[in-house]
Amino acid sequence: MKRRLIPALTIAAMVAGTAACSSSSGSGSAGGSGGGSGSGTTLNYWASNQASSIDMDKKVLGPELKKFQQQTGIKVNLQVIGWPDLLNKILAATSSGKGPDVLNIGNTWAPSLQATGAFMPFDSSALTAIGGKSKFVPASFATGGVKGKDPTSVPLYSLVYGLYYNKKLFAAAGLKPPTTWEELQTDAKKLTNANKGTYGMAMEGGSYTESVHFAFIFGQQQGADPFDSSGKANFTSPGMVAGVKQYVDLMSNKVVNPSSVQYKNGPEAPGDFAKGKAAMLMSQNNADNTLVADGMKTSEYGVVAIPAPTGKKNTASFVAGINMSIFKNTKHKDAALKFVKFMTSPAEQKILDVPFAALPVNAGATPNFTKNAAEAKTFQEILATKAVPLPLVANESQFETNVGNAVNQLIAQAATGKAPSDSDIKAALQQAQDKMASAG
Repeated sequence: MKRRLIPALTIAAMVAGTAACSSSSGSGSAGGSGGGSGSGTTLNYWASNQASSIDMDKKVLGPELKKFQQQTGIKVNLQVIGWPDLLNKILAATSSGKGPDVLNIGNTWAPSLQATGAFMPFDSSALTAIGGKSKFVPASFATGGVKGKDPTSVPLYSLVYGLYYNKKLFAAAGLKPPTTWEELQTDAKKLTNANKGTYGMAMEGGSYTESVHFAFIFGQQQGADPFDSSGKANFTSPGMVAGVKQYVDLMSNKVVNPSSVQYKNGPEAPGDFAKGKAAMLMSQNNADNTLVADGMKTSEYGVVAIPAPTGKKNTASFVAGINMSIFKNTKHKDAALKFVKFMTSPAEQKILDVPFAALPVNAGATPNFTKNAAEAKTFQEILATKAVPLPLVANESQFETNVGNAVNQLIAQAATGKAPSDSDIKAALQQAQDKMASAG
């Protein structure tokens, strides 16, 4: 269920040489490049798999697309695409010219896909057509493309990380949710009893996407950016090393199950938390669906922001989620803009956020993915005040792949009982940086 925790491919390399020649392949179309704005127009829409199955996505979206057609006369042909296939299909469409009119993308792909030139920029007139920039949560809107340029995507579903904690285990240990990273480390040790198979923290130690996410978040807490202002990689700064160590130390300090090095973006880590095998879990808000499916009641856990070390920057998450884009050469620009406006409207967000366990992308909207008001407020505040986008650079996906795999190797080393030193971490990050440089 972790839509943004999918393997990030090396988009920049894959898009090299692709032409910005995409166009709609929609059937039943009407009008020219700016036409197709009313009754009789047909749009093709590629939706990402957000629910537990593609069939479930169709059941959720079907009635909403019919509602849109009733309101506008515009028909939408829906194709739901699984995450393992979505990026390849998008890249093929950018080079073949046989793409949909509108599509969903993982928001961290936005800068790399923008570099293809195949997507329509949301300039001032396009933003006005969908309700204006001000309708969106600023942190979510910032994921739309390269900083300083008109974005080529706008937010549709938002996700952020939070720290889930088991209320019963914390109460039994006489503990309150940690407010600093030092408190979290201390609490995790108190809550760990390896002999009984219980640990202070659950971890997806084999997931390179999780690893790079926390390398970035904790690097931000330590005041470091993986890229400088010119877009040049700087993975080995003291702050990045300290941030990676912050994450790897959870394994080094033996407060996570060593077997979690085998956990790769699946239900294992949330499952351990739901079953009381771990007292804490750092995960995105869509973990709720997995916890409930594993038999945990919403009253049995609480959520707070992931704390920073004392005196450090109060960044608790990156801005995760799904964005919408329009192919530049669609024959139905006006209709496509109407559809984006509809999907990102407060009314539709209120409907879709529940089955997709997402935060609303509308400024001021109240989350409704959970009935736990305190949890909803926590995640909303994290998104609004404590989350920043991943690097808005064209080779961001290479950063994810190379740094994520490097951190995974460090976690695996820590699981054997040999805690990585600062020099070990710096060397691993230097190797990741060198790999990215060699790939161009």
